[in-house]
Amino acid sequence: MGILSREQIDEMGFASVGENCQLSDRASYYNCGKISIGRNVRVDDFSVLSAGEGGIELGSFCHFAVFTAMMGAGKISFGDFGGTSSRVSIYSSNDDYSGAFLAGPQIPREFTNVNDADVVIGRHVILGSGAVILPGVTLEDGVVVGALSLATRSLSEFCIYSGVPARKVGSRKRDCLEVEKEFMSTIRQ
Repeated sequence: MGILSREQIDEMGFASVGENCQLSDRASYYNCGKISIGRNVRVDDFSVLSAGEGGIELGSFCHFAVFTAMMGAGKISFGDFGGTSSRVSIYSSNDDYSGAFLAGPQIPREFTNVNDADVVIGRHVILGSGAVILPGVTLEDGVVVGALSLATRSLSEFCIYSGVPARKVGSRKRDCLEVEKEFMSTIRQ
């Protein structure tokens, strides 16, 4: 994986990018002026960050594995200490598939019925391989969404979800909050 240099990142015109970020030069970044990235973030090859009007905000100490996609007109925010496994898709826009409207980005908006809604992903959230998050969903702190799961509604903190649609299958320990405090005490602020 080739990593963008700080000079390359600055030339791309991101809203902000923190220190010690590893952004793949094989990922795609669209509308960079609306993308903010915290510090110590890694974005792997073939990921797509396509910011709409709402933008994309990524917290610190996050990893976004290969083929992660974040796109849509609504805002997508992803909190600290979280990340995705491969092939996760986060959408803040969704076409109407009922057949009552036309669909697709090449069609003028007045002939479509696109749902644009913010996606809020809390801290310490982990998204398993192939998970899909739809517009308007909030994943509270500590949520885990299992592989190949579909989040169609908001999910409660420190719970584990799996399936299509995602359903609660368990609870998650909160020990990571204490470990985070210990970790943060070891690094320079």
